[in-house]
Amino acid sequence: MAELTIAFVDLTGSVSVFETLGNDRAAKAVTQLTQWIGTVGIEHGGTVVKMLGDGVLLSFKSNRLAVECMSHIQQEHSERVARWPNRLKLLMQIGMARGQVVQVDGDCFGDAVNVASRLSDLAGPEQILVNDKVIRTLGARNGVRSRSLGPMRIKGRVESCEVFRIEWQSEMLSEFLTLPGDLRTLSKSTESVFGGIELGWLDASHSFNLTDLPVKIGRVPEANFVINDPRVSRLHASIDIRSGNYMIEDTSSYGTWVRFSRNKNVISLRRQECLLHSDGEFSMGAPFTDFSAPTVSFRLVDGNVKLGHGPLRD
Repeated sequence: MAELTIAFVDLTGSVSVFETLGNDRAAKAVTQLTQWIGTVGIEHGGTVVKMLGDGVLLSFKSNRLAVECMSHIQQEHSERVARWPNRLKLLMQIGMARGQVVQVDGDCFGDAVNVASRLSDLAGPEQILVNDKVIRTLGARNGVRSRSLGPMRIKGRVESCEVFRIEWQSEMLSEFLTLPGDLRTLSKSTESVFGGIELGWLDASHSFNLTDLPVKIGRVPEANFVINDPRVSRLHASIDIRSGNYMIEDTSSYGTWVRFSRNKNVISLRRQECLLHSDGEFSMGAPFTDFSAPTVSFRLVDGNVKLGHGPLRD
């Protein structure tokens, strides 16, 4: 048996994400985030015991590095999701416990595993709940801010244990929370986990992540993509996503015409909507037969987020 710190990281909010993005895209987003969690764990000296669908089980020999890692994960992800709309937010709830663990064929068993799992279930979004041994092992002057929630009965245990909440917010641990250099710039270089859509008109182009949706297209400066042409309405059309499919909705006075690459058929919209199933273009305020009509190209982009630093390893 070995004394380890066990951490369960679970994603919450996946139901709304699957409803919005559809199964394939949402599953990809969840997988990318769990892989990032595992990679950050490895960067902090931990071991990925197993992936659990929308969660990760990790073990750490160093209790200090375990707390540092989980605090960093919450901080980094909190900054990331602050830019995401509520319907796409995948938050993390974390449970941790220190104790004797039996390791068999790469898996972990024991009281610490059970307690960490139950604390993860009890934690709210963006919370880290830990057992008392995690706090005691850190020592008296550890720089960690925590709050005792009192003794709790944990399912599967005869005795109750005192539970603490780690206060991981950015004002904590300026010295304790020492991040590897390549992790410091992660949020700046991270692309959207959800992909997006690229729009182009004349020499103007712009990429929109799914976190930017819905995108308003129109003539006024308040639009997200501005087309300065008198045939374009103030707010001419909008692009959003439903069940994983991009949709364009015409809200204009003169209509929108849509056609897809390698397809000559044109779909005419007048206060209607259309599924954008592949790349193409739409004409605004006048049909494609008018060579002077403002024509916007669109390209669908899959998510290609760089959340990790290489493949997972034990």
